[in-house]
Amino acid sequence: MAKQHLLALDQGTSSSRAIVFHRDGHIVAMAQREFRQIYPQPGWVEHDAEEIWATQFAVAREALARSGLSAADIAAIGITNQRETTLLWHRGSGRPVANAIVWQDRRTEPLCAQLRQQGLADTVRATTGLVIDPYFSGTKLRWLLDHTSGAHVAAAHGELAFGTVDSWLLYKLTEGRVHATDVSNAARTMLFDIRHNRWSRELLAALRVPDSVLPRVWPSAHVYGETRLFGAPIPIAGIAGDQQAALFGQACFDAGMAKNTYGTGCFMLMHTGARLERSVSGLVATAAAQTGAAREYALEGSVFVAGAVVQWLRDGLHAIDASAGVQALAETVADAEGVVFVPAFTGLGAPYWDAQARGAIVGLTRGSTVAHIARAALESIAFQSAALLQAMAADAAAAGGAAPSELRVDGGASVNDLLMQFQADLLGIPVVRPAVTETTALGAACLAGLAVGLYSGRAEIASQWREARRFEPAMSRAEAAARMAQWERAVRQTRAT
Repeated sequence: MAKQHLLALDQGTSSSRAIVFHRDGHIVAMAQREFRQIYPQPGWVEHDAEEIWATQFAVAREALARSGLSAADIAAIGITNQRETTLLWHRGSGRPVANAIVWQDRRTEPLCAQLRQQGLADTVRATTGLVIDPYFSGTKLRWLLDHTSGAHVAAAHGELAFGTVDSWLLYKLTEGRVHATDVSNAARTMLFDIRHNRWSRELLAALRVPDSVLPRVWPSAHVYGETRLFGAPIPIAGIAGDQQAALFGQACFDAGMAKNTYGTGCFMLMHTGARLERSVSGLVATAAAQTGAAREYALEGSVFVAGAVVQWLRDGLHAIDASAGVQALAETVADAEGVVFVPAFTGLGAPYWDAQARGAIVGLTRGSTVAHIARAALESIAFQSAALLQAMAADAAAAGGAAPSELRVDGGASVNDLLMQFQADLLGIPVVRPAVTETTALGAACLAGLAVGLYSGRAEIASQWREARRFEPAMSRAEAAARMAQWERAVRQTRAT
């Protein structure tokens, strides 16, 4: 019998997970481990690269053990990862030169300001689809080269390797044999020309990054190599950044289909097909997961703080004992009673792009309680996502296309019914939660399955997608518009301080 199972490695911002899927998409076994978040100073966020690898390898073995399967039963491995997080390591020893700089890190804003002053903003947007922002990997890599003794010389001699987390895991899984990435991760570096699927020599020169450190770039569904660390060889055949993997796992294969992932941050992507559409509304263009030579694109909006606001309620404010308790606390009040929470803890992402903005809770009165703040915190996730969809609708109209008719959702906070209903109310379109909400890992698994011939094509994958619950909008459009106006007023206040 042909192998029927796939192993997905889902390396996230706060934890490493591994999921064994049957080819029909159902979960057979799962394992997860959290790892440390390192905050050396305000605005800096780091991870220990060796800890990322150790936790990811451990959960992969654990998931296999729980599934009752062996490596010989696994058709392929797919990798999906926190994007933009930047690593630099010695090719010979595999030893990182420093901690990984996480996507949330803002230390490179001065360099970004310098690049803007040099007039590179239009070049970056035209070449990469991105805006100049510390979020992306290129300036993080430059910072590591600048602040590691001897790094520029070692890089010039081909002794160092740069990668996002997928490249690091691939390098470790293949015991140093393969240094590569996929187009969706390369597209988030601010160094990759998404028009031609190649590294940009102009941007590499502007950032003083030698091409000797760069991984080779392949389609997302591709046999990159094999790992022999689990007892039998397993091909590594799918790689995609977490948000593009989720878009694929949600079967959003056609232009105009959109998904939103509610995790530490919030990430909304709308597929634009083979067209590279330039946003006029503060979004970025990016490469979607690609299954062959044909290029595919998406518009994306990123919210830096989404589920993390609930973690702050738990760990910072001590308003709840566990994140799961936020809905119960929020439901003890009928509404937020005018309280608006803008969680700009690390600045504002799309469509505002303001690195200097800081969080604020506005509209407080003597009658405000921690329950109102909890409800406002949940609502902030929906408000930020609604701003993204409004921008996408504006971009679609400008390009002569149609706005999304529904929003497919996934990620940890998508299980929160109160949040999902409020999201539908603000958007005025249905919010649809699938039966399998682990769509990021599922997308990576499906990409790997395609590459090794486990699936006949995308149509077979799309046929396996199942709806679990649909949230229909119940709020009047006038009230939704008033609530969004209230949100935008609060955002303006955070940007003025």
